[in-house]
Amino acid sequence: MAAIVPRPPEARLVETRQRGWVNPYAGLDAFDFVRQAPSPGISAYVEHFWVVTWTDLGEPYEQRIISHPTVNMTITRDFHRIAGVIKGGFSYTMRGSGRVLGTRFRPGGFRPFLDGPVSRLSGRFVEIGEMFGAAGAALVERVLAEPDSRAAVALVETFLRGLRPSEDPLAEEAAALVAMVEDDTSVTRVDELAARSGRSVRSLQRLFRDYVGAGPKWVIRRFRLHEAAERIQQGLDLATLAAELGYTDQAHLTRDFTAAAGMPPAAYARLSGHVAR
Repeated sequence: MAAIVPRPPEARLVETRQRGWVNPYAGLDAFDFVRQAPSPGISAYVEHFWVVTWTDLGEPYEQRIISHPTVNMTITRDFHRIAGVIKGGFSYTMRGSGRVLGTRFRPGGFRPFLDGPVSRLSGRFVEIGEMFGAAGAALVERVLAEPDSRAAVALVETFLRGLRPSEDPLAEEAAALVAMVEDDTSVTRVDELAARSGRSVRSLQRLFRDYVGAGPKWVIRRFRLHEAAERIQQGLDLATLAAELGYTDQAHLTRDFTAAAGMPPAAYARLSGHVAR
């Protein structure tokens, strides 16, 4: 099997910025977003913690996300749940004042906390109390009662460490392969990724189903859509972009992008003053 070199945590934090946010900077007048790296004791499982806060919004603000192939645990007044990989579009509407504290697990990083394949969570939201019992419900209460966001993150870290997850080399392999797909836009087909991993296509599909929660084809397409969103805003024409990202034609890219972003590429381009061609 080919050697897969994981990205260091600090590189992951840089690479993911606001990637996947629809019109990522428009909402920064409405809310504050900060990301916090995990401590060494939990970084094998957690990509980063993220906190969104907003105060006295005059009008509701909706933020749409082109989701990542990751599991997230989110705690807010409105809900406290674990979200599996969301394959469709996803949005959250902020009203008044509030805070969301999120734990974004590494691809494969939630598998040690789950007695079964991560794919069983795909497209689902599970209450933290349902997943982790009374201890999970108590965590939610403590986080909601803690006004300081860094202290709230520390509560989550302590909770996760207390679950005593075991490091899993297959989870590390899954994370490294997902990172490869995200970083290398030339990877556009599952057989290419299988060849680089030293696995058969079927073995790669099983690994992704069990540890990531989505198949390698979906993961490749999703990161290519993230790339498309950034490059559409830069004014690249759609025909060229479709060819570079491995789509059969411009229409195929347009369909996938519209389903994920909630608007066609031309409308998305106009958000930044460009016209998609």
